[in-house]
Amino acid sequence: MKQHHVHTYKSAEHLARADQLAWKIAEVATDPVPVEPDVVEMIGNRIIDNAAVAAASLARRPVASARAQALAHPYQPGSTVFGLSPHRRVSPEWAAWANGVAVRELDFHDTFLAAEYSHPGDNIPPILAVAQHCGLDGEALARGIAAGYEIQVDLVKGICLHEHKIDHIAHLGPSAAAGIGAALGLGTETVYQAVQQALHVTTTTRQSRKGEISSWKAYAPAFAGKMAVEAVDRVMRGEGAPSPAWEGEDGFIAWMLGGPKAEYLVPLPEKGEAKRAILDTYTKEHSAEYQSQALIDLARRLGPKIGDLAQVASIVIHTSHHTHYVIGTGANDPQKMDPKASRETLDHSIMYIFAVALEDGAWHHVRSYAPERAGRPSTIALWHKISTVEDPEWTRRYHARDPKEKAFGGRVVVTLKDGRVIEDALAIADAHPLGARPFGRREYIAKFRELAKGVVSPAEQDRFLGTVERLPRLKADDLCGLTFQVDPALLGAARATGVFDWRGRAAPELAVVSA
Repeated sequence: MKQHHVHTYKSAEHLARADQLAWKIAEVATDPVPVEPDVVEMIGNRIIDNAAVAAASLARRPVASARAQALAHPYQPGSTVFGLSPHRRVSPEWAAWANGVAVRELDFHDTFLAAEYSHPGDNIPPILAVAQHCGLDGEALARGIAAGYEIQVDLVKGICLHEHKIDHIAHLGPSAAAGIGAALGLGTETVYQAVQQALHVTTTTRQSRKGEISSWKAYAPAFAGKMAVEAVDRVMRGEGAPSPAWEGEDGFIAWMLGGPKAEYLVPLPEKGEAKRAILDTYTKEHSAEYQSQALIDLARRLGPKIGDLAQVASIVIHTSHHTHYVIGTGANDPQKMDPKASRETLDHSIMYIFAVALEDGAWHHVRSYAPERAGRPSTIALWHKISTVEDPEWTRRYHARDPKEKAFGGRVVVTLKDGRVIEDALAIADAHPLGARPFGRREYIAKFRELAKGVVSPAEQDRFLGTVERLPRLKADDLCGLTFQVDPALLGAARATGVFDWRGRAAPELAVVSA
């Protein structure tokens, strides 16, 4: 890997194209280095992982709404949509949209955390959609996904977005564009332009994940994937993009990030170096923000030690800056303590998550978020006794480069009403590659089977998993098998009419919103 210095240049200063971050990203994406077998294996795992969480979310309103939007854009040859017949195709950017929302809705797929945080599996829906539509084979798909993961992970290692209140999809747009370019075998010039265009249109604020969090939290990564498809299409037609996107005087770094004097170090593979970043990423065993994974495991361990939870006086979670300020009491979001908060908000409240995990000794992607669960009096009482504080050592370990040092958990101090103190700590989740029960193909399949139970028939599960097993040998016609079909009665219905299916409909009754 080579570290690249990235900073702002004045318009009067000539920055050669070869010295621009977008060009360097494009060179990595278009470097025809073979995808190594263990990387192909992990790509298969993440295709399974995405399908698992998509199956569990098919009937949820945001997913049904996105699917309805996609179905208003039928296209041939087109791309498949989770839940539908593989013969029912839509335009690739709308397949990326619908499948991206299905994958992201439950916040239950893979993650990578460094200077910034990310869900690299969000790269798969747009890259797969383009591969299906364009008639690519399994080898090209793997090449594209490996490149998408590589670019996103490297940007996440080098450039922090959240400290400037920029949402993490600003790294996803460029990585998905790079992955699509790699899958298609496009030239460096085309990928360079597409990466810049994708960055330009996917830079949004972190309000997506702050305060009263809405369904846009699931839609935002799908939006980035959709924009990446459109960006690649546009530049393939000979159109350019704002340049230099990162380093320009009025560009991303100067006005969205650290300013004209800021400098970033972005690691990228050398020419001929394999793209292995996917192996640095990790999935979730529990349907909750990644920083809560180890703490859920710790709560399951602590519960029996505490015994009667009514005797708890206070619980303080000593953890990293990110955990404290994003999902902890350092966020200063009253919504994180509100039993009537949305599922998306509760997912970003470690106080709520830790309380429920203590009480139940487990975590479930539906039951743990149910309104009646959040409103249980004993839970509310325990929940409001929990607070977080930043511990510099946990912050240091969160940003550590050594995988053996890296940590996303915390130390928990429980003070009982009689004055006794119980302490315990856990650095990484049990399912992490270095954890107590690391996930391999068997665990990914088990997660898929569990989440697809009662939604995807056993025969269809077997067919899908068999297709994934043949990933590097798949022919173009086989790629439509990297989805699953369910009984239409299990899909859930969109609850309202939108612009795309307005024609011939009666105008919906409009709600009046007071100021």
